[in-house]
Amino acid sequence: MNQIIKQLSKRKSIRQFTGESVSTEDLELIIKTAQRCPTSVNGQQISLVYTKDKKTIKEIAKLCGGQEQIATADVFITVVVDFNRTSFAVEQTGEKHLIHNSAEGILVGAVDAGIMLNAIQVSAESLGYGTTAIGAIRNEPEAIIKLLGLPSKTFPIVATTIGIPTKESNESPLKPRVPIDSFSFEDKYNDKKVKDGVLLYEKQMKEFRVDHNMDYLQSYCEQTAYFYKNVYFRKVEENYKKQGFTFTD
Repeated sequence: MNQIIKQLSKRKSIRQFTGESVSTEDLELIIKTAQRCPTSVNGQQISLVYTKDKKTIKEIAKLCGGQEQIATADVFITVVVDFNRTSFAVEQTGEKHLIHNSAEGILVGAVDAGIMLNAIQVSAESLGYGTTAIGAIRNEPEAIIKLLGLPSKTFPIVATTIGIPTKESNESPLKPRVPIDSFSFEDKYNDKKVKDGVLLYEKQMKEFRVDHNMDYLQSYCEQTAYFYKNVYFRKVEENYKKQGFTFTD
C-alpha cells in the first residue's frame, strides 16, 4: 500500500488539539498545494480566508454554534465560492457574468469548494496535522460574511480546522462506513443494496459504540434523522441573495 492510500485509509476527523502551533511554512505549503486543485473551466472560483488569530477563531466558533473543536484549533480556513473573481474576468471581455444566477452556478461553486476542502485536509494531514470539516460556517452566514469582509458574489460555503492532534484523538478508533457493496456499484445504482446497507450499518454502529464505550451516542439512523428531518441552516438562501446570487433558471 502506497503512502497516499495508507493516509487516506486512516483518515478521521480530529476534534481535540494540543494548542501547539501550525508552522507558517507548513501553512503556506498546504495553501499552495491546495491551489493546484482543478476548478470548473479553470475559472478558479474559489478563494481561501485563513486565520490564526485566536480571538477571531473564538468568534468564528461562537458563530458556528459554540464548537470547542473550532475554538481550540490553531488555524481556521474558510473555503469561499468566489464569483467576484470570475465576474471581473468576464467584464474584461465586455460580456456579462450570469453563472452566479443559476442552479448550475451553485453546483459549480459547491463542487469546487469540496475538491478544495479535501486537498487542504489531505495536505495538512500528510504533514502530521489533524483537521475537521466545518459545515456550520453556514450557521450565521451574514455575520461570517461581515467578519471575513466578503464582497458581493462570494459565499463562505465550508471550512476546516487545522491543528496538532492530541495523543488520545490520534489513537481513537476509525469509525466504520456503510458496506462497500452498498456504496459502490458497477454500471447501475442498486436501491436494495443501499437500503440493506443502512440496516446493516445501523447494527454495526451500535456494536462499535458499545465496544468503544460510546453507547451514549445516537445511532446512525437517529443521528441522520436529527439533522435531516429539518433544514438545519435556514439562512443560506437569504444570504446567498444578499450576496448577489439569484436563481433565474
